[in-house]
Amino acid sequence: MAHAQQRRALSGPALIRLLARLTDVDVSESGQPLSDRLSQWLSWTDAITLSTALAASPPAITPGVRPVGMDAETMCSRVRAALAKSIATACAPDARPGGGGRAPIQPAMPAAPVDYADIRQRYLLMQQTMEIEIGELRGRVRRVLAAKTPDLARLAVLDASMEQALGARERTLLGAIPTMLGAYFERLRTAGQPQADAPPESAARTTQPTSPSRAWLHAFRKDMQSVLLAELDVRFQPVDGLLAALRTR
Repeated sequence: MAHAQQRRALSGPALIRLLARLTDVDVSESGQPLSDRLSQWLSWTDAITLSTALAASPPAITPGVRPVGMDAETMCSRVRAALAKSIATACAPDARPGGGGRAPIQPAMPAAPVDYADIRQRYLLMQQTMEIEIGELRGRVRRVLAAKTPDLARLAVLDASMEQALGARERTLLGAIPTMLGAYFERLRTAGQPQADAPPESAARTTQPTSPSRAWLHAFRKDMQSVLLAELDVRFQPVDGLLAALRTR
């Protein structure tokens, strides 16, 4: 009961709460301030780079120069929608490749996977797609900020430094998700297997063969989609922060 209460009390991003619910990993709240956690993730060279970015004078703004193309809000909305569509297609049982947008749509998940290897590869490919697309978008939004005001230009420089400093740590942490889902997949598959204790002669009395239930696979697909969408939200947080700064100016 205490274990269940601890999980119900867990706060934080939806991704953490989902993984805590789907896996057997016991997650507890961190008592460390964010600044202390960041100090453990950043090397001394990263600290120097960030300190330089904070202390440097704001980059000069060229009068009359504006980024060419759609506004930042539209760019972000389109990339997020394309990635969400790609996630839905990757987790659908019968969808076909296709669709627009820059984010490649993954092939549909097989109806009866033999093992978890193919699904794990599908998740990794989706992670790679998100990293590339959101990374490029983040750079474009920084260029929009850099053309606005000196303060926003400084924020763009600081964000670029943070992305470089924390990128490897982010890949390591998010890269553990497919392995965590693998244990959940095997648990669902084992629970969904038909019982093998029926007498042999019972098969002769069956007029039509019965296929094993795929309810467990449907449940896994839905949960995998929820985890990917929650991961998308986490990956978009730096972009959302840049947009929030842009709206205040």
